[in-house]
Amino acid sequence: MILPVRVRDRDLRPHKSAVAPILDARTVLTKSPWDFVSLWLKTNSTKPAQLYWEQARRFASASTEMPVQSAPLLHYYSFMNAAKALLESKGLAFKEHHGVRSHNMRSASAVIDLTNEGVRIEKHGILPALATYLGDTDPRNSYSLQEILFNLSFVHRTYCLTYKTQEDLFYAVTEPAYKFDTNTSEAYLSAYISRDFAHQKYMKALPASFVADPGGNDPRAIRSTATARISQAEITSSADMASLNALHRTLRRDLHYIAGAQTLWYVKAANVPGPARIDRSPITLTLAGMHRLSEICRYRPVELDAFLSGSENWLLTEFVLMSPEQYLDAIAAEITGHQFLLPNVRIAT
Repeated sequence: MILPVRVRDRDLRPHKSAVAPILDARTVLTKSPWDFVSLWLKTNSTKPAQLYWEQARRFASASTEMPVQSAPLLHYYSFMNAAKALLESKGLAFKEHHGVRSHNMRSASAVIDLTNEGVRIEKHGILPALATYLGDTDPRNSYSLQEILFNLSFVHRTYCLTYKTQEDLFYAVTEPAYKFDTNTSEAYLSAYISRDFAHQKYMKALPASFVADPGGNDPRAIRSTATARISQAEITSSADMASLNALHRTLRRDLHYIAGAQTLWYVKAANVPGPARIDRSPITLTLAGMHRLSEICRYRPVELDAFLSGSENWLLTEFVLMSPEQYLDAIAAEITGHQFLLPNVRIAT
């Protein structure tokens, strides 16, 4: 028999925090995570973590008055300080430098382009320490801005509309929830591919962590290949919770979300034609991408203007405008283990 996994009388669903989610906690309803995280750090962390977080907040506040051409500089320093707050809150040592630099991928005669404007992640520093904590597994350390933007779910629709022949890398899923098989005493994640992707070619492109659900009563049903051994559907023991946390962390490598009034979940395909798939957290990629834009903003404003006046202007503008909310939501979840939603917003049932 297949039963829903339940914690404190609620069905267990994917969590925004990939590394250390508090799976049995209620969702925090707030217009912004800034205050909640600030108060949480005062109770649960160190003075430096609090200072990093407040510095991140000040840069974020200042960025709201800046145009798209100038905002990347303040966004990056906000993102970087938030990353430092995360690392400090987890007691992790890190070198006090960026840990990421530009990577020129074009020849002397080539024009500036997303395909040849790149970043390199170094061995030491803030960004590599963050990537290690988040469990990044990608063997490469150099990426073009085009590859980074392609691998971010929150601008992926914009990417595909900018490059009109590009196939989707992210497949929307509905009703994601953990299930318990009483015959095997194993828990797994169950979901349905959105009707927009209800075709065999999308099922065949699923990452190895997900397959079509052989026990599902719908051709759109999928499930995780990985499972967690637990004692019962109603979670009451710390051992069962630890098993589910381990499963969740594994699945979140291929399970991404977009923050908003409601959380939208996506499975990241194994591979599709186009830029390379990057096996890194969207937090890592967002920080790396904004670092590159901040450098262009500071040192090559004429080239940034060329970017923003070219065929990819909408894509870059959407990244600059949308990444602060997405990055804040994700890193606040990683710091506290809680997930956040706007209050007074509920889908009718």
